[in-house]
Amino acid sequence: MFTNRTLEMSQSTWAAIANRRMLICLLTGFASGMPLYLLIQLVPAWLRDSGVSLTEIGLFALVGLPYTWKFMWAPLMDRVKLPLGLRRGWMLLAQVALIVTIGLLGSINPLTQTGWVATLAVIIAVLSATQDVAIDAYRRELLPDEELGFGNSVHVQAYRISSLIPGSLSLILADNLPWSQVFWITAAFMGIGVLLSLGVREPIRETRPVTNLRTAVLEPFLEYVHRRGWQSFILALAFMVLYKLGDNMATALSTPFYLDLGFSKTEIGLVAKNAALWPAIFGGLVGGVLMIRLGINRALWLFGAVQMASILGYAWLASVGPILWILAAVIGFEYLGVGLGTAAFTAFIARESSKTFAATQFALFTALAALPRSLANATTGVIVEHIGWVPFFFMCTGLAVPGMLLLFWVAPWSQSISESAPEPLPAAKTSDPDS
Repeated sequence: MFTNRTLEMSQSTWAAIANRRMLICLLTGFASGMPLYLLIQLVPAWLRDSGVSLTEIGLFALVGLPYTWKFMWAPLMDRVKLPLGLRRGWMLLAQVALIVTIGLLGSINPLTQTGWVATLAVIIAVLSATQDVAIDAYRRELLPDEELGFGNSVHVQAYRISSLIPGSLSLILADNLPWSQVFWITAAFMGIGVLLSLGVREPIRETRPVTNLRTAVLEPFLEYVHRRGWQSFILALAFMVLYKLGDNMATALSTPFYLDLGFSKTEIGLVAKNAALWPAIFGGLVGGVLMIRLGINRALWLFGAVQMASILGYAWLASVGPILWILAAVIGFEYLGVGLGTAAFTAFIARESSKTFAATQFALFTALAALPRSLANATTGVIVEHIGWVPFFFMCTGLAVPGMLLLFWVAPWSQSISESAPEPLPAAKTSDPDS
């Protein structure tokens, strides 16, 4: 009996890992991550290389506010279907526009036209956030509940793989090509997203007729409160803001930090970015598999603890200076924690979202997760210039504690096995005619 049960569990785990839906999650992650990493890695490196101050670079984190505001136009994307489909149409529209705007960004002089750089960066953020809304909703509708953990883990790790383009390849190219060419080459990789949008089908979804403003805008929020209650709603929102606050702030100025320590752009591109990427991917994929057995709640506890502890490595790196192997080791361990924590956190957000209002609720929750990156991160440059790098990283470790404490209420350890996905409000299941 034990052998048969073990075999059945292994077959179930393999079925949840090896299927076409996971390949789609891989491609959605790459398309979704590219524009964000361009804004948080390539643009700060471009600005610093052009002589822009750390304070101004820190303020550029505010261009990420559209990632926080995206829930405002998400209800429109839950209701208005473009020619290619409700999800695919919005994905394709955003992706084509991103290719154009990213390419144009490199033609601006960041020292004399800082305002234009900020304006175009905001437009890129709006388009990227719009693509994220469509992709997140598509993925929520595509994955069955038992595949949410691993499917979202695959998406997140592919999201990180996309950082190799703006965070590694583009930096290496910048040592040999003008920035204007670098940005167009970077923009061309968004073609992967275009091919994805053209090649996949619309998922079967829960649909509701558009009747009034309440249905389009208010009902997604009322549905969650009705399902979870006001207290759980407030605690969940606080958790989504705080769980990755320390991690987000610790990595907000990573590229300027490496440059300030004395590493070259090529060293950053070849060593630092790869040392961050592969442990994060390994951690995320292993975390996704473990979540199939552990459950999302226990994963949030275990992975969050690793994520918080790993921030301290940055303080050590800042104290010893530009030693290449220490750079790789510290970043590797830190991003192992990041990969684990992000995998569990994204699965938690997906579980909290109703399929009936996938775009709006997922957008709200991921927007709250982006809030620290957009607001708190804008202060990181000022903080570092006043207290230095080492105290800054100790501060980031402390800021990770409140999010961990909220796990007692939002994800109790004892409920990890019996946890269930949210039940949507009654609605007719229909297949999109475009499929």
